[in-house]
Amino acid sequence: MLLKLYKAVLAIMYPLALNRYIEKRKKNGKEDLNRFNERLGKATLSRPKGKLIWMHGASVGESVSMLPLISKLLELYPDLHIMVTTGTVTSAEIMAKRLPERAFHQYFPLEHPLYAARFIRHWKPNLVLWFESEFWPAMLSTIKKRNIPLILVNGRISNKSFRRWQQFEFAIRQILDCFTLCLGQSDEDTRRLQVLGAKKTASLGNLKYAGLPLPIDAVKKAEMAEQFSGRPIWLVSSTHDDEESKIGRFLKELGQKVPNLLTVIAPRHPHRGVEIQEKLIKDYGLDVALRSKGEKITPSTDVYVADTIGELGIWYELIDVVFIGGSLIPHGGQNFMEPSRYKDATIVGPHMFNFTDAMNRARNANAIIEVNDVLELIDMVYKLLTDKALLEEKSKLAYDWATSEAKVLDGIVDTVKEYLK
Repeated sequence: MLLKLYKAVLAIMYPLALNRYIEKRKKNGKEDLNRFNERLGKATLSRPKGKLIWMHGASVGESVSMLPLISKLLELYPDLHIMVTTGTVTSAEIMAKRLPERAFHQYFPLEHPLYAARFIRHWKPNLVLWFESEFWPAMLSTIKKRNIPLILVNGRISNKSFRRWQQFEFAIRQILDCFTLCLGQSDEDTRRLQVLGAKKTASLGNLKYAGLPLPIDAVKKAEMAEQFSGRPIWLVSSTHDDEESKIGRFLKELGQKVPNLLTVIAPRHPHRGVEIQEKLIKDYGLDVALRSKGEKITPSTDVYVADTIGELGIWYELIDVVFIGGSLIPHGGQNFMEPSRYKDATIVGPHMFNFTDAMNRARNANAIIEVNDVLELIDMVYKLLTDKALLEEKSKLAYDWATSEAKVLDGIVDTVKEYLK
């Protein structure tokens, strides 16, 4: 009854409020105007013949975490096709580059019962794997109504979400009732899902532990290796606003201790590249080259801003010391498992609450380096760049842990197999 009321209210509200919201998103470049019909549930491709699995994730992190599972399932089932949906332009661009043959991308429809029904009617998926922590009742209830198996994968219920949902237990129980099975990221996530009303649950681990190697363009890698030309170098990866300034303040001082130092910054949101370059030049007098402008690294370059999409693999492959952004500020951190798979010594700040379970496991394996602030970060970078034995030790510990965690993929594949018989 509650979900029916929700969909009715949504249908009434859309012309009044949501329409203005969408127009604003279009104006701000957050919607793909060439494919906006997909957001209305109107397919731009024909449904492939045979079995189709639909995988949905909110954004870049969720969609990238699907890739190992996609590759494994397509390998096991030669006639299978997989559709990936996301809601952001950036994730669509990444999927276009990384999805294998027999897998394709569509934008996730806006939350509206009409769009959900139109989407499901066209695609008729045999199985839905939901990788997002946000629940969209109009779509979820439509999937349930069609009796399509729906599995929550990598389910995560944060402390904040758990407290909030407990206040609306009547609502979350109806939402979770749409899922055939809920797979928690950790034992704690699984317990919370049970408390909130999930009927069938299991804890198989975090699929992000099983990530595939990132794509690497061999020609571009060779070009960058030549530009790096043996300089001491470290990578500041997936940074958010203000982290570049926090670090930039100390780069000249670090450069005096480590002569010829080069810092590579790969911001989480590449469109901030120009802003980062201008700020570092103006505030700290650094020599900054911008990749999106095609600027080359010269002997005088202090910072190289890698403001591009889909090239992290190059930097992780070429650079042995990596700091993961989103952790010097209370954002919650970004994926620190990826550089560990490239045998990089990986450093994180104090704010890694988005990865609590992974951090605990990495700590137990002594596979992650934690710093409390930017001063400790700069000091640790200095130690790693000047102590070869320490760098090798930390790199090996990170790599050994990351590769051992990849076994979670097999458990999820076995679970999915049961719903494809």
